[in-house]
Amino acid sequence: MKIAMILTSHDELGTTGKKTGFWLEEFAGPYYVFQDAGVELTLASPKGGQPPLDPASDVPSAQTAATERFKKDPAAQQALAHTVTLDTIKAADFDAVFYPGGHGPLWDLAEDKQSISLLETAYAAGKPVAVVCHAPGVLRHVKAPNGDPLVKGKPVTGFTNTEEEAVQLTNVVPFLVEDMLKENGGTYSKGADWQPYVVTAGNLITGQNPASSEPAAQEMLKQLSK
Repeated sequence: MKIAMILTSHDELGTTGKKTGFWLEEFAGPYYVFQDAGVELTLASPKGGQPPLDPASDVPSAQTAATERFKKDPAAQQALAHTVTLDTIKAADFDAVFYPGGHGPLWDLAEDKQSISLLETAYAAGKPVAVVCHAPGVLRHVKAPNGDPLVKGKPVTGFTNTEEEAVQLTNVVPFLVEDMLKENGGTYSKGADWQPYVVTAGNLITGQNPASSEPAAQEMLKQLSK
């Protein structure tokens, strides 16, 4: 079983002068869900190499069992440091595609033609596609086979407006994930802020926040085992 995990290469938090990137829990949790299930993982990012880590996800209060495991795992650290470039990833070579969040994807992956093509191709082929937290933002320009926005008419979730307000980045991000999903015709729903919440619409899996990343990965494995 082969899964591609796609991470951001973007590290600038708008014009704040602060750094962003991918969210550690959203990478580490799914990474070990997949690895422990014997999945062959390929890590990719637009620029390749080491993706930028959002420093806010590296503070003590943001750590989980999976992030602690990652910090003691040289092999996983090496794999992350050497992501392949996104333009080398073809949907045909993988059984599923998983996107961890963090704020970074709102700037690069949401607009990346390679990412859009990968998502459209994988989804149309019936392969599980999972996006968590801010990563549902990568669906912004993705079309379904009929030409409609991919999320149109589908139950979806993603980082909530109230969660964005809580981290005080509502006026910094290029767009709000919740608003975009609604504007594109998605049937948006959410759980309580910061609690696990995953929505499945056929082979499209969306997770609301960092706590939803492992459950989303488990849902993907469930689909792949059918």
